[in-house]
Amino acid sequence: MRIRLHSGVAIACVGLLAFAPVSRAQAQQAPRHIALKSGESTELRNFYFVEHCKSLLKGTPVLDVLEGPAEVTVALKEGPKVPSKCTNRVPGGSVIATAKEIKTAKEAKLTIRLKYNTRIGERQSSSSYIVSLFP
Repeated sequence: MRIRLHSGVAIACVGLLAFAPVSRAQAQQAPRHIALKSGESTELRNFYFVEHCKSLLKGTPVLDVLEGPAEVTVALKEGPKVPSKCTNRVPGGSVIATAKEIKTAKEAKLTIRLKYNTRIGERQSSSSYIVSLFP
């Protein structure tokens, strides 16, 4: 009788484990696609760093282009932004990509990183894009 009881409990535990939620690593986002012609610019993303709708930034972030075509320049354009779920503007800006003169069509990966100096320490975020360039 005792063996049946223990085996029943063991089977129930294994059954519960089969349906228990499993913690999985977050998948990386697929790169966003953009298309540019010679001389065109586009806004890639906004930047700001807030907590409870109050800015934690201590200066302008540092922008690093980790990978990208020589025909594309990336720059920061400062200006106030309204974070999602907030009503007041906070210091921040936009990341702008500009195509130089393009002689032949091509496609390349663009990877950028922003390093934020905040009141709670240095933070960083990165974004990847597939850039289609056209003359």
